[in-house]
Amino acid sequence: MGKIKAICISEKRGTRKTQVESATFITEYGIDGDAHAGSWHRQVSFLGLNEIEDFKRRGGNVNFGDFGENIVDDEITFKKLPVGTRLNCGDVFFEITQIGKECHSHCQIYHQVGDCIMPREGVFARVLHGGVIKVGDELNITTKNMPLDAAIITSSDKGFAGEREDLSGAKVEEMLKAAGYSIADKVILPDDKDRLAAQMKKYANVGIGLVITTGGTGFSMRDVTPEATIEVCDRMAPGIAEAMRLESLKITPRAMLSRAVAGICKRTLIVNLPGSVKAVAECLGFVLPTLRHGIEILRGETGECAKL
Repeated sequence: MGKIKAICISEKRGTRKTQVESATFITEYGIDGDAHAGSWHRQVSFLGLNEIEDFKRRGGNVNFGDFGENIVDDEITFKKLPVGTRLNCGDVFFEITQIGKECHSHCQIYHQVGDCIMPREGVFARVLHGGVIKVGDELNITTKNMPLDAAIITSSDKGFAGEREDLSGAKVEEMLKAAGYSIADKVILPDDKDRLAAQMKKYANVGIGLVITTGGTGFSMRDVTPEATIEVCDRMAPGIAEAMRLESLKITPRAMLSRAVAGICKRTLIVNLPGSVKAVAECLGFVLPTLRHGIEILRGETGECAKL
């Protein structure tokens, strides 16, 4: 366990980074505002304080960020950690993806002093679960799972206007809590595709495990929750919605009119539910026991399982 001594970002690659007191880490992206963030495996870079101090003792005049590192820790020797090691700081989880790197075009500090320790001492990681980190926060090597968190979106013009009590969202919350989920957030939005999509993306950026929507899955021209979900998802998970419709058809033939979908955005599973309390209880009840296993696979915390 160590403490974070510095957080550094830059607007351009290949330049020295500037220290900041805190930063927002986005799931499967990196640090908000940092040039090295992106949809690749080297989203965040780490370097140990001891390695920087040793460089200084050999005559190097450097400050935090000069090697292009994002995070400096005062205890961990990062290069000794194997690829796949997970690090945890508050809500944020990282997974180490690369030890060191080959420099083809040398950085500013190399051109100044003729050496750079980042290629041999630094490591790179991807962000598995986002959040905010501040200088002084504790950084740990961890084997624990990420928090089983969930968010709830109710899509309802009347609910948003305060003309209808959100009983469906409350039912979702009750069932998720009973299943062991912590509720990270719960909102009511109008039946607006752009606003619904933006909220889903916000939750996926944090890395919330499960996002449940209720409402907006029917044939009305204002029912756009499936379209918003499809817009933000990288991959669809059709079996979840198919299972809900199959089981619901045993109760009412109107289940065939549901346009609900389910899909994956980054490391977040998004599942649409109908708008009525009765349908929410039935549909979520059909799939809830299995969703946790899917989230664990998505987060790399368990393997695929073909056992019955």
